[in-house]
Formats: sequence, C-alpha cells, structure tokens
Amino acid sequence: MQKKRYSGYKSFDYLEPGLDYKVFKLAPELGRVPSTQVPTTPEQETRVKGLFESTLMISLHDHCFVAPDNLSEFLEFRRWGRDATAYEGLSVSGLDAVFDNLMNGTAMITSRGGWKWDDIIYDLGIRLSDIAHQEMVVLALKTEDIVRAKEKGQVAFIVSLEGAAMIENELDRIDILYGLGVRCLGIAYSEANALGSGLKEPRDGGLTSFGRQAVKRMNKLGMAIDISHSGDRTSLDTIEVSDKPIFITHAGARALWNSNRLKPDEVIRACAERGGVIGIEAAPHTTISEKNPRHSIESFMEHFEYCAELVGIDHVTFGPDALFGDHVGLHHALSDALSIGASRGTLEYPEVEWVDGLESPAETFPNIVRWLVTHGYSDEDIAKVVGGNVMRVLKEVWVR
Repeated sequence: MQKKRYSGYKSFDYLEPGLDYKVFKLAPELGRVPSTQVPTTPEQETRVKGLFESTLMISLHDHCFVAPDNLSEFLEFRRWGRDATAYEGLSVSGLDAVFDNLMNGTAMITSRGGWKWDDIIYDLGIRLSDIAHQEMVVLALKTEDIVRAKEKGQVAFIVSLEGAAMIENELDRIDILYGLGVRCLGIAYSEANALGSGLKEPRDGGLTSFGRQAVKRMNKLGMAIDISHSGDRTSLDTIEVSDKPIFITHAGARALWNSNRLKPDEVIRACAERGGVIGIEAAPHTTISEKNPRHSIESFMEHFEYCAELVGIDHVTFGPDALFGDHVGLHHALSDALSIGASRGTLEYPEVEWVDGLESPAETFPNIVRWLVTHGYSDEDIAKVVGGNVMRVLKEVWVR
C-alpha cells in the first residue's frame, strides 16, 4: 500500500509519561492476531497498489485509537481521557481520510453514563491536541483538505460523533461542535435523546420537533448527518427533513440478518433516493448472514453486494467501525454502554475472536480492495465505493 509520511511519533510524545499522565500498556498496532490477507495473483496485487496510488481511500467510520492490552483496565484508562491515535497502523492502512468517531459514549471522564457535554469536549480537545503535535494525520474541515492530504502523503482526520445526546436541548451546541472541528453528527445512539429514538428503544416516536430543528441547523452549518444507530422511524424522518443527502456511516442489510443494528430495505432505499450513502460495517458480529453466520470478510462483502444491488453502486461505501486492539473483548467489557445485547437481540451465531481479514484499520481497506479486484469489479466502480461516493456527498453537504 501507499505508505504515509510517518516519522515514528507516538501519542503524547510531547509529555512525560508517568508524570503528566498514567501509562497503560497498549495493544499492538500491527500483527496483534494472524488475520488473513485476501489472496491475489502478482498481477492483481499490482492493480491493487495502483488503485491505492491513484484513488481516494476514505473510511466513513472508524475508531483509530489503540485500546489497552488489559481490557479490565479500560474504564480507568478512559477516565484519564488520553486515547493514543494509532499513527503507525494508519501509516500502512492506505487510507487518505477517516471519519474518526473518538470515544463517543465511552468518554466517561466525568460520568458513568457517558454522552455528557464535558466528556465529549474533553475527549475531542485532548485527541486534537495530540494530533497537532505531529504531521502525518491532519484535521480535515473541508473536501480540499482530503485531497491535499493524499497529495502530501498524509491522512485526513474527520471528527465525527455517533449521537447528539450531549447537545441536550441546546441547538447552538451544534455550532460549537462545528467550530471545534466536528463534521459529522449522528441523530441518536442506542438510547433516545432530545432529537429522536435510538435503535434499542422499544418504541420509536420518530424525529422530535427539536430534532427537526437540529437537522435544519446541521444543513445550514454544512455538517454531515448520520443515522446508523437511529431507530427506523427516526431514520426515515431524518432523511425526509434534511435538505441534503445523509449518511448511514456504518451498518448493513437487515434483510440478510434480522438485527436492529442493521437497516431495513426501506431505510436504505430512502437514503439512496435522496442522494445518500450507506457504509458497510465490520464491527464483530454485525454484518453476518444466514449464508455466512461466521463473521469474516465474506459475510461483510455479502452485505456490500446486497446493498449495491438494492440501490446501486453510487450509494454504497465502507465504514468498517474497526479499532486497534481486542474489539470482541471490548464489546464484552462495555456491553451495556454500547447496547450490544439490545442491538443484536436473541440471534444465534458463532462468536469469533476477531473478524478475519478486517481486524483493524491497518488492513480493512487493503483487503476490501483486494476482494473487489479478485471479484471482477472495475477500477471505476472501486473508485466510487472506496471514496468517490463519500466525496460526492461531502461536496453537497459541507460548506466547501
């Protein structure tokens, strides 16, 4: 893959460990598990490398932090609020841009419940302070920042949040988040908030009056909207109310696996009809199916192909929702905070230790592109689904 301008910097190198912050042993950024590389012929691998050189590679949803090696320490780790960005892992990922969703509801610095305004601002500020002390990862505020990052061998960092609970009933907080660099905001995570319902609620009342105001404010600001974790009615209302195309940044097709975490055809179609895009996600035990109940790149790409057939190649991309560390273990450690049970219901599936071929952001896009090349997709269609479709929406939604 096209390597980035990585200097060897590690997060918080500008501080003194043990004095300025508590040190936690972190998981390896590369080679944590023996994940499988999609096999290619020499000719196919040459084509893959050429695509990475010539094409914008944009992940619509990831968490590019490094988890602690010992997940029993995770809550204490979070209280310190110092997430290490995986610079080494990103340097070999081939990504030109990533919608990074920070720690969202697990930013429990002042609260055990998460999603508090102070925690979100704390999480955002410390993360961007670290990014400001190195040159490979750069904050992206407009589309030209993404293009420039590729040209310079950098990775554009697009700040995203999966839910809007922290704005409470304060509409101007959306402006504040925008001013601090946030460029994509979800309506609701799993729990309902002042805007609408999340996917774990027993009844979805749809987008509230305040939620409608919030959507219009995001349109005016030039902030992308995400409905990945919103309930079905709230999702449909958001698509209808928004003047601009919206994102389903990380999900899959409920038609293939009956889970609230995935989207029904009605929502996927409505999103595409208004110009939006769905990103296929790879977080453990999400994009599985009756044909492929064991989560792997094959089940993940089954969801991609289903959605592409349903709404067309122009409306599908990838939002792997990966991280650096034991993702399955993290789900166990934070099952309540992440509403894992509520989103998957009572479905039975074989649990995997990791999603083979999609273990971390260091390997997701290289293996996705290899899979597309080996399955006969054209360079034009590959360029659309790995970045082009996202850029099209951003050019409509963002200020510039």
